Amino acid sequence: MSYTALYRKFRPLKFEDMVGQEHITKTLKNQIMAGRVGHAYLMSGGRGTGKTTSAKILARAVNCLNPQDGEPCNECEICREILEGSLTDVVEMDAASNNSVEDIRAIRDEVNFLPTKAKYRVYIIDEVHMLSVGAFNALLKTLEEPPEHVKFILATTEPQKLPATILSRCQRFDYKKIKDEDVIKRLKIICAESNIKITDDALKTIAVLSEGAMRDAISILERCSQESSEEITIELVKDLVGLPSLETIHKLTKAVLENDETVALQAVEDVINDGKDLYNFLWEIIKYCKDILVYKTTQKLDLYSQEELTQIQELAGKTEKEKLLNVIYKLSDLESNVKTSAQKTILLQAGIIKICMNQVSGDISALENKIMQLEQKLNNINTNLVARPVAQSARQSAPKSAQSTATSRPPMQATKQTEDWKEIVDSLKKTGKIRLYTCLVNTTVNKLNDQTWEIEFPHGLTDFNRKILEDTTNRNDLIKAIAMSTGHEINIKLKDTKNAKPAETSEPSGFEDLGIDINIIE
Repeated sequence: MSYTALYRKFRPLKFEDMVGQEHITKTLKNQIMAGRVGHAYLMSGGRGTGKTTSAKILARAVNCLNPQDGEPCNECEICREILEGSLTDVVEMDAASNNSVEDIRAIRDEVNFLPTKAKYRVYIIDEVHMLSVGAFNALLKTLEEPPEHVKFILATTEPQKLPATILSRCQRFDYKKIKDEDVIKRLKIICAESNIKITDDALKTIAVLSEGAMRDAISILERCSQESSEEITIELVKDLVGLPSLETIHKLTKAVLENDETVALQAVEDVINDGKDLYNFLWEIIKYCKDILVYKTTQKLDLYSQEELTQIQELAGKTEKEKLLNVIYKLSDLESNVKTSAQKTILLQAGIIKICMNQVSGDISALENKIMQLEQKLNNINTNLVARPVAQSARQSAPKSAQSTATSRPPMQATKQTEDWKEIVDSLKKTGKIRLYTCLVNTTVNKLNDQTWEIEFPHGLTDFNRKILEDTTNRNDLIKAIAMSTGHEINIKLKDTKNAKPAETSEPSGFEDLGIDINIIE
């Protein structure tokens, strides 16, 4: 007796046996009981979610001699012949290998003949998106107005590739990914009937690895059962599908988050030497980083032992959310590149080193920005300290009439030139040019002519700020920002006006946003 794969042996024979697609099976059963079965259906969704299975059940249900509540009896002559594949009135066609115009024209010619035994002639076309443009055009008219004795059931994993003219002629059902708990329930039934011993952790791991595809889950279970006659454990599942141990995953993740290139490369080398699948390895690293982020946010996590949770808690405690998100995005990009590359090992090693280096450069860049802000605030404080005694002595030596006049004089209104310059500087901050913004935040501008602006630094122009402003990239960014405001390019000059007469009023120190307590002693 020939061996039958588990996913074929346990393929559901009734709508009620299908899991995770109740929103579809209920509608189909109601249509069958009401006698309102459509002439064309489109089953779309991911792999292994039940599209072909429900198409076969529907083909039996509409032809069954003794239907029961919209379900086929699977015992009458018609049902048995359909299950055996011997009834010529139900035709299953794979569009991936029968996608030509001639194949569809053959169907178009056959539909005019009455079925031999069954009530309806049913055509199940799998992977219908693989049909050629000419084949779709040949199918259009027949699909729209087929004879009363013909039903079409189309199945596809990529409905977006179907022409709108085909979609509009079908009743469309979208199949969801099957939930992990539903996958586990079905696997337990299969294990009980097949005398397969398996731990709960192994079942959960298989469900997660299947990614909502029941067929994939059953195939993994079958492979594990053939490997060992004893109880299937989570370690066996991971070993068979090529997943690295959690110890290796933790080691690499910790190295990446701590920017340790040496340890990270050693972990990658261990995985390569063990012959593990690199794509699955990266998928596990991304999932582990996601779990760390989830634990940091919710303080809850499933599928981990207490010892493993302690390790995750340690990494979550010393890593910022922004850094975890950045690592996840970069690892996802690396995963996509590795998947399509012919040099997976080299690309993986280089990618891990690059991620570690980017984390270091990102930390340094953030530190440089904070240092620049601190230096700018210190310049402001020094200027204010000098301005205070000068202003006080000027007030003491000035005649009382002059002081009263100065006091009563209304403040000068900001000119349009000042307002325009402030908007330009603020735009640098909004576009992420933080270095330029911190250098120019307390400056003013003097328009020498239509082609030249002079940027004045009332608190002095430090060597650090001058170096940033004289950088070609930064200078071009500033000229571009001015051009966006004025409509034409402007030449810029820098002017240090620190020795000019300081303003009479002092400004706040501005250290509040840096989180630093400063006490100024005069």
